Amino acid sequence: MKSAIVLLAAATVVSAHSTWQDLWVGSADKATSCARTVKDNNPIDSLTSKDMFCGRGPATQTGVCEVAAGDALTVEMHAQPGDRKCSQPAIGGNHYGPVYVYMAKVSDAKTAQSGSFFKVAEDGYTGTTASWGTEILNANCGKRAFTVPKSLAAGDYLVRAEAIALHAGAGNPQPYVSCFQVKVTGGGSANPSGVSFPGAYKLSDALFSKAIYDSSFKYTSVGPAVWTG
Repeated sequence: MKSAIVLLAAATVVSAHSTWQDLWVGSADKATSCARTVKDNNPIDSLTSKDMFCGRGPATQTGVCEVAAGDALTVEMHAQPGDRKCSQPAIGGNHYGPVYVYMAKVSDAKTAQSGSFFKVAEDGYTGTTASWGTEILNANCGKRAFTVPKSLAAGDYLVRAEAIALHAGAGNPQPYVSCFQVKVTGGGSANPSGVSFPGAYKLSDALFSKAIYDSSFKYTSVGPAVWTG
């Protein structure tokens, strides 16, 4: 792990907070039109908090973005609301950590307060320079694209975007979570099983048990494996 983290970790614990704000359907920028916008850019303070479901105090959203199974969605993160400038990091302050995207089938995307989330995308850490999910996010102007599996059954879904900053040391993960409301069209009959939030992660999980600046740190994913359909 890069030696600079040892010197900077303590100084950056409370800086450079961010939120997932915007959604793209293919090349169409839907901005915040189907986002459950969270109340601020602070991280979730506990893995057992109800905020692990869709973020900190998300606003009610009436918009639902339509996407065909097999097409691309892109989630987008930035530090301040409405500030999408690529000249600024999506999540700075040495907030190193993985990026995950989940989906959950729900009866009504506008009102759902629970769901079984399956993972559709992951950028973890390969052990090389600038390979953390958050670093990849910064290199792509806060965007993480993924393909909605073509075999996925049609219907309403929540898309749950998550970055987990690990710079604060062992036992101190800082999740940043937001949900987007989508309707999947076409597709097949697949209804993958998933996990619940809160509940999917524990502080005892290997990822949270050792500081990332420890020389013996090795990346171990949390949550289920990516489901590709």
